[in-house]
Amino acid sequence: MTDLHSRLPYEAKPVPVDHQVSTKRHKWYASGDVNAFFGLMLDNVADLLLAVGLLSLVFGFPTSFALRYMVPGTAVGVLVGDLLFFWMALRLGRRTGRETITSMPLGLDTPSTFGMVFFVLGDAFIHAKQLPQNGGLGLSQMDAAIYTWQIGICSILISGLFKSVCAIGSNWIRGCVPRAGLLGSLAAIALVLITFMPLLEVLHHPVVGFIALAIILTTLVAKIRLPLGIPGTCGALIVAGSVYYLMVWCDMIHHDWSQFSQARSALLPYEWTTVFQFEWVGRLGDSIRYLPIVIPFALATVIGGIDCTESAAAAGDEYNTNQVIGVEAIATLAAALCGGVIQTTPYIGHPAYKAMGGRAAYTLATALFIGSAGLLGYFGFLYAIIPKATVFPILIFIGIEITAQSFQVTPKRHYAAVAFACVPALAALVAIFTSKILAYGGINVASIADDSLRLELQTLRVLSNGFIITSLLWASGLAAIIDRRLSTAAIFFATCAGASLFGIIHSPLPDGRMFLPWQLHDLLRAQSVEEHLSQVPIEYAAAYLAVAIMLLALGWWLDIASPKTSTPKEKTNAI
Repeated sequence: MTDLHSRLPYEAKPVPVDHQVSTKRHKWYASGDVNAFFGLMLDNVADLLLAVGLLSLVFGFPTSFALRYMVPGTAVGVLVGDLLFFWMALRLGRRTGRETITSMPLGLDTPSTFGMVFFVLGDAFIHAKQLPQNGGLGLSQMDAAIYTWQIGICSILISGLFKSVCAIGSNWIRGCVPRAGLLGSLAAIALVLITFMPLLEVLHHPVVGFIALAIILTTLVAKIRLPLGIPGTCGALIVAGSVYYLMVWCDMIHHDWSQFSQARSALLPYEWTTVFQFEWVGRLGDSIRYLPIVIPFALATVIGGIDCTESAAAAGDEYNTNQVIGVEAIATLAAALCGGVIQTTPYIGHPAYKAMGGRAAYTLATALFIGSAGLLGYFGFLYAIIPKATVFPILIFIGIEITAQSFQVTPKRHYAAVAFACVPALAALVAIFTSKILAYGGINVASIADDSLRLELQTLRVLSNGFIITSLLWASGLAAIIDRRLSTAAIFFATCAGASLFGIIHSPLPDGRMFLPWQLHDLLRAQSVEEHLSQVPIEYAAAYLAVAIMLLALGWWLDIASPKTSTPKEKTNAI
């Protein structure tokens, strides 16, 4: 494995220390922790708002149930994970003697928040309420909500167990995959899900949203201090929130005041403790149908955690990858065992929080705030009070910072690979809105008469499914080609071939689930998808294998024709 430190920019290299634990007192807090706390805390609050809001608005899921049953356990995952990352930062600071160690941020995973809401929780709720003659369970709304909660618990438990297994080999994966692949997939996620999607919410109330966004960018990107030293994230919330409620008072914006009564009823929730009766274990069999959706999201967070560790190392904080993924697994399991329905993951904004001046105190404060908000129930008031347009600009800043950092710490010759990683993510972005439009019109892609349009939409879906892993493999393959390591590039594209056969990437199914090749035909028929698409995995696998063979042949020819030029002069992080 290539030594990571030799690949870091000069200013990001860890300070050499001996192997003895430093006796110098580590300063684990700084003024920048205030800004970082508001950033990480509001990031988690934004994801909780997103989960509860989407369930209510899209599926009619009872908000009070989500607040009293689902939110507490979900918050426990953040509490456990951020406490463990706080401890890891303290230990790293003492070992290195550095006072500038920033702890890894952890919170609710934004991509799987969308995935869990739309493809697991929402689907389970609809299935539970549907009449038996329509294939449903015919349950009342309350019983359907309990069924949905239990399915969510089982799904997150399986995610945590899967991550626990993945934690064993995380360091090996990080050493094998080029930085362009790891950070390229990060940039793809940052642009599509963390920057663009929240921007749409900001534009629902442009006056409020743009004020908040301008304050965030001015203070955190341009480093211009606000009067009285007010942290930028806090200032954005105060100023933009004041404008929002002024516009509400002037009847320029409608605000749902009924949410406050729901918030009062959500205080001191105790219903979530029924999780310890373990009745949800009986739903493990029902949750198996969601594994093809749950496992790819879990795998994506593992890859994201590896990316985050690489990103933190590029910023100068070298954490053990296996331990980082291990913490992610423990936090996810803790959330599941306490009734949580959204998995936790290391956030990919470590450079952003470091740029804010954060040390370790911000994760401690976030753990205590989010944990107590869920367990004591005052998150309901946050849900009722905080306008989304004042919070989501923080996500936009984090997405911008991640994308910029992905280019800054990647070798210049690999810029094309990082850009290439964003292509599948763009397909995912288009697919999200295309699916909404088709669903609103009650249109099935297979029923579209225009052959050209139908083919374009099917291809778009295939490219977008599993886009995070596709981005990583594509960028890694191109980086290896740029470095003239053609045999390594062939391995990455051969991996794409294998992943295609099982739907890990390029699944032709509308929900993007994985499958066994011999079951695909029946799955397509069950989802009213054209059965000829069962050939898609074979065609894609054959295409990737053809690329791999071509690269191996070209590498063999280059070795014979010009053996001295087949190895790059610069040291790279590849297999």
